[in-house]
Parts: sequence; C-alpha cells; structure tokens
Amino acid sequence: MAGGCVRLKSAIPIPMACAREGEHLTVNLPDKARNSRVLVLGGTGRVGGSTAIALSKLCPDLRLVVAGRNREKGAAMVATLGGNSEFSEVDINNVNSLEAVLSDVDLVVHAAGPFQQAEKCSVLEAAINTKTAYLDVCDDTNYASRAKSLSDRAVDANIPAITTGGIYPGVSNAMITVMAAELVRAVRSESKGEPERLRFYYYTAGTGGAGPTILATSFLLLGEEVVAYNKGQFLLSISYFTLHLNFYMRHMIWSMQSGEKIKLKPYSGMLNIDFGRGIGKRDVYLLNLPEVRSAHEVLGIPTVSARFGTAPFFWNWGMIAMTSLLPPESLRDRSKVQQLVQLFDPVVRAVDGIAGERVSMRVDLECSNGRNIVGIFSHKRLSVSVGTATAAFALAVLEGSTQPGVWFPEEPEGIATEAREVLLKRAAQGAFNFVMNKPAWMVETDPKELGLGIYV
Repeated sequence: MAGGCVRLKSAIPIPMACAREGEHLTVNLPDKARNSRVLVLGGTGRVGGSTAIALSKLCPDLRLVVAGRNREKGAAMVATLGGNSEFSEVDINNVNSLEAVLSDVDLVVHAAGPFQQAEKCSVLEAAINTKTAYLDVCDDTNYASRAKSLSDRAVDANIPAITTGGIYPGVSNAMITVMAAELVRAVRSESKGEPERLRFYYYTAGTGGAGPTILATSFLLLGEEVVAYNKGQFLLSISYFTLHLNFYMRHMIWSMQSGEKIKLKPYSGMLNIDFGRGIGKRDVYLLNLPEVRSAHEVLGIPTVSARFGTAPFFWNWGMIAMTSLLPPESLRDRSKVQQLVQLFDPVVRAVDGIAGERVSMRVDLECSNGRNIVGIFSHKRLSVSVGTATAAFALAVLEGSTQPGVWFPEEPEGIATEAREVLLKRAAQGAFNFVMNKPAWMVETDPKELGLGIYV
C-alpha cells in the first residue's frame, strides 16, 4: 500500500487548519492521508513513544502501529494512545518480520536507534521493497551516507524518504537544518551578502530524560573524529606549492569558495554560547554530526560546524576525560559502549532528576557583508519536544511534501520550501523560546569565544 497514496501534487503552501487543545494543535490532513497507517519502530522506547503520542494528539484520525520487542511495554503504550492504535512485535534485524508489517502501512518512522555503527540501512531497504514512505531519526554521519546511496532505488520505487531527522543532541537535527535552510533562503532572497559561516549549537540538561539510547549515542559519538568545513584552510606544504604551482592555485581558489574539509578531536574547541531566555550561556564542544556535511553540500555554505554541551558541568568534564583516556576503538564498539551505559545509567538517571531536561538549539548564519542572524529553539522537556518535532516531519511526508528519493530535511525535495513555515510552527509548539531570522544582539549578549586552535 503506502507510498503513492499519500502524495500531493500541489505546490501551493499547505494551510495549517488547527484548533487549540491545551497546548496542542490539531492538524487536518488531506482526505487521502487522513486515515493513514503509521508504523513507529521503537515505539515502546522514549523517543518512539513520544513520537507516537505526539502523532495521536496532532492527528487523532491516524491509525498508529507501535512496534517493538516487548509486548508488555507495547500494551501500555497502546493503552495510552487509545483505540486507534495497535502493537506489533517486530525485530528490525528480521527482514521477513519487517517487510510483513511494512506491507500494510503508509509511513514508517524509524526511531529504533542508536544508528551509530549500524552496518546496514535495513529498515529503509525494507521500506523501498514494500513501497512504504520512510522517515528516520538518524543522527550518524555514516548511516546517513549509506541511506543517501539508496536514493535511486527509492525513486524507482516511487517512495519518499527523509533521513537524519535526528533527535540527539538537539530536539530534532532535522528541525535545526530546516531552520538553517530558512535563514539561508532569507539572506539570498534579499541579495544582501552571501552566506559564509553556519554554526549549529546544542544544549541539553543531562540526557534530556530520553533514556539509555541517548547515553549510548553520546558515547559512540565520542569515538568519531569531528568533520567540519572551514573556508580558506590551506594544508599544502611550501615544497608542494613550488613543485605544483598551477594545482595549488586551483586548490586555493576552490578552498576560498567552498571551504576545506577538516577533522578535529571530539569534544574539543569549547565555546561559551548564549542560548537566550531560559537557558543562558553554556559551554559547547565539537561533535561529529551529519547536518554539518549535509548543510555544507546542500546549502553551499563554506564554513560549517556543530557543537554540543550538557549540564551539570561535570558531565562535560566526563566526556572530555573519556575522549582522552579511552581508545577511540573502544568508543566505537557498540558492545563495549553498552557495558558503559549499564554502568553509568543509574547515576545519570539520578542526576537527570535534579538537572531536569531543558533543551535548546541555536543556529548562527554569518554573511559576507558582516550580517549575522540566528534561530533559537528552547523547550522545558526534551522527552516531549522530540516527539512533537519528529511528528511534524511525519505529517509533512504524509501531506506530500517529500518527493520520491532519499533526502536530507534541508533539501527542497525533502521538505518543500513552501511547507517549511508550517512544519516549524508545528515542531515548535510548546517551546518557551522560538525565534527566527533575528540579529544576534536582539536575542542574547555577544558570545565569548573561548575555543583554542582552529575556530570553525
């Protein structure tokens, strides 16, 4: 079933017909998509469960299939969601089991992470085989690259798919990349300077109440070199310059225009960044996140980087210690990381109870004329807002915003340009601070740059 039955042909902006129910919007989907069946893989977990709850509140007519391996947890979630839901026991490593349940749904939301060190995109391949629309909350660069390599197959199957709708370290990596795309579009439409530097900043109190999967993701990311892009990094030696003048000049011109790919140590390059009202200034550190590469390539920004920080402050010290004391190969080993999670999880849970779960994302865009604009999203509860943001992207796919193929959220084929404003409004509901396209001085004091070495 699926895929084709939920696509819309119109390029007209999608209206957000809604009514207030407490703090929740109610979205009226087009007739052909209103009763769609949506499968949430990992639906008994913190992230998948939050997504299913958000979908049930946004669109009560949707038929939700919560999938996981624990029937007791599944029954509890179905009881929470109500009569328009059901549980399905699914092992994502079992192709037959996976394709059987996918064959009877219109959209699959893959929230069964962590995605780090996964060898295959099994769920996406099964979605293509069964012609089912697809959305994942991937937050891993390598997984995202493998997913993109399946784009031609998705086109042939006529299914829309969005990858890197990640949920860590922000509410939704997809949301912040769409925010970035809107900032870039606004600047270019005014023809006042060219975007030159894009920086993603994330802050989460503790794990944000999102559970062991988020803790595992944190540790796995510490085992990866950070990829960033920096305009004008010239790494060729003088002797090479002397011997290969023409090549060097061509390389230099390219670097000045498009930015050089550089690799940095994880959890280094600290900056003290102001996340505005309700969050304030927080220390953030470099992490290897997929939106850096996709924003560089899709949006054409020469300098791009991403940083993350947490609270209490000693968790940051712990992350720095792990990158210094543990060999990277240990932090890239999922089995060893799971042992670390079991060791630290009780302590993290206890501290989370004190730290709370506030979350904030900030994106900064600097232009050639010196203009600097920002977007900020802040919410009191990551465990709630992550589901709302993921649900907003699921609705965009159901409404027909996504073309056949595998897309990053900031690509117009992933989320149509005219659908971005509605998507961001839905994703930001419940936020206590959400601003877009404002000069930095309007939302914060000047950030104090404390990083040493290369600043990207």
